[in-house]
Amino acid sequence: MSYLTAIGTAAPAHRFDQSTLSDFMVRAMALDTAASRKLRTLFHASGIDHRYSVLEDYGRSDNFDFYANTPDLEPFPSTQRRQAMFRQYAPALSVAAVNDMLSTLPHFDVQGITHLIVVSCTGMYAPGLDIELVQALGLRSTVQRTCITFMGCYAAFNALKVADAFCTARPENKVLIVCTELCSLHFQREATTDNLLANALFADGSAAVLIEGKPQPGLSLKLEGFHSDLALQGANDMAWSIGDFGFEMRLSAYVPSIIKDGIATLAAALLDRLSKKLPDIDYFAIHPGGKKILETIAQQLGLQQVHMAPAYQVLKDFGNMSSPTVLFVLKAVFHTLREQDHGKSILSFAFGPGLTLESMLFQIENRKVYA
Repeated sequence: MSYLTAIGTAAPAHRFDQSTLSDFMVRAMALDTAASRKLRTLFHASGIDHRYSVLEDYGRSDNFDFYANTPDLEPFPSTQRRQAMFRQYAPALSVAAVNDMLSTLPHFDVQGITHLIVVSCTGMYAPGLDIELVQALGLRSTVQRTCITFMGCYAAFNALKVADAFCTARPENKVLIVCTELCSLHFQREATTDNLLANALFADGSAAVLIEGKPQPGLSLKLEGFHSDLALQGANDMAWSIGDFGFEMRLSAYVPSIIKDGIATLAAALLDRLSKKLPDIDYFAIHPGGKKILETIAQQLGLQQVHMAPAYQVLKDFGNMSSPTVLFVLKAVFHTLREQDHGKSILSFAFGPGLTLESMLFQIENRKVYA
């Protein structure tokens, strides 16, 4: 048994609207008039107003810091250069997310954290982000560390599963999860459909959650259950690989159709095991992988706008940040909860390479009700 007792988020300093980003992409990708029109239409229809990046270059037309100051951006940044940027920016953004989380727990002592789980698919190095966070946050050097890498947008679910196992094994455990992604480091300029989609959606962000074996005073979320499935027919429609010039995303327009075929079965499998039905669910925290994905899920599950609002709002304000995104949505739901929500449920979904379909159920606990 485990409980989510606090959640925090952070975004980089540089905030860009979709129009500014599309201007950069049109130039960087050397698009002709027809392709430019297609890209701007895609950006406009994305459901995104703003996205964040650790790089200021996306708001500039010259005097770049990261990209080359040449008409074709050559030499294009190597994977090594991009990973150096991840190492430079990821620790501070991660600490900001943890501090946002800790701001809701004024009396919490970080020395009590027994486990640290760090999630990322956009950067890796060793000694890694986990060790830098031990130092930056003042955690004990004996804290048990786990890294979950290269699993994409659903990786936060696997971190929550691991944390749940730690806390179920020993209720005194306190597990800090940090998901940090700097997707904007991996901009690809070839005008493929995959790149156009990825360049319209992805952004940078970090989220942190605390999982404990015992609930704290006030509201917390009990981790009730998980269910995962693979839609193997979509294995080639969402993928993430390492290239010479950054990490390369394969993101097919068929992904919403594949999710459409599997989302109802996914939800039913989880809820049946917990003796619940979809009408029993009060709140939803859905990973906003894209506007079309959210529309598909709402249609297939018969969800109303009120159920989808947190996911749409995160998509609008932040875009798709990969693994932390669903935690941004969960935070939006969590901060609307009141004492009278005790006993209600939150159903959450996320999706990623494989094509992997993840689901989990939270039960809202209010210690004041049953203490």
